[in-house]
Amino acid sequence: MSGVNDGSGAEGRTGGSAGGGPVVHGFPHLDTVRSAITALYRRISPDGVGRYTTSLAPVDAAFSDADDLHLGTQRVAHALVRHLRLPEARVIVGFRPMEHAASVELTAGPEYFVELNDRFRTHRRDIGAALAHEITHVLLHRLGLEFPGTRDNEILTDTVTAYLGAGWLLLDAFRQDAGSSQKLGYLTPEEFGYVLAKRALLFGEDPAVWFTSPQAYTAYTHGRERALRDLRRPPLSAAGWAGRRRYAKDRRQAREHPGTHPDPAAAYGFEDGAAGLRVSFACPTCHQRIRVPVRGRTRARCGLCGTVLDCDT
Repeated sequence: MSGVNDGSGAEGRTGGSAGGGPVVHGFPHLDTVRSAITALYRRISPDGVGRYTTSLAPVDAAFSDADDLHLGTQRVAHALVRHLRLPEARVIVGFRPMEHAASVELTAGPEYFVELNDRFRTHRRDIGAALAHEITHVLLHRLGLEFPGTRDNEILTDTVTAYLGAGWLLLDAFRQDAGSSQKLGYLTPEEFGYVLAKRALLFGEDPAVWFTSPQAYTAYTHGRERALRDLRRPPLSAAGWAGRRRYAKDRRQAREHPGTHPDPAAAYGFEDGAAGLRVSFACPTCHQRIRVPVRGRTRARCGLCGTVLDCDT
């Protein structure tokens, strides 16, 4: 089986290249992923995110060799339309030889045309994964939510697909053996695991039980470890001893050298205000920056997602 990696399509289309090659691992796109989560909360609000409490059920994406190709594909597409709450969207799916894994024509609607690589005629178990990414493009198009540049916009699409409960299909499409590999999407497997874990922590679900790919399960566990680290970074009270010691040193330096401006990309930073020293840090849920006074134990509420955080500033 050749590798399938999501990439850019022609003008007005999105999709993925069907070339093989080594699968990238780790978290090289994590800053963009976190920005995508923040952008999603800003665009649809915490209440909007809360409408996606239940992930797409495995049965809704199931596709056996006994199913009629076109009827089965339309069934899965309609299930994804319903899951992503696109009641007015009519998705018509076809197959053709193409360089990419899939593409979608982003028009004004109400009909959207998705094309899948001919290889999916015989690799039906991954049709749901390919459709999830493309139909999320339709959702983002309707929301008017996009990032500049093809790469970042595709990362946004992968992130939203996973965060809204359909992206576990994309991670489950990641498979490797001694002689071949397959991966769908721009995110690395571990980054998919990270986003799915963020969602799981928010809604209290366990997507690991749906994975059929051992490699997907492993990637999810690595991503979950990284997501849990977000909950243990200073000035959160759950931070570990080493982090608290480093934080105390940085706080002392900020007091001794006032007037410095924090790095917005850093995990936390100190700044002087009229009421004294303040610390800014990223909300572990939506990654919006939060600013609170440096005054010891306190509780902070994120102004974007509403998460209440116990802090030791």
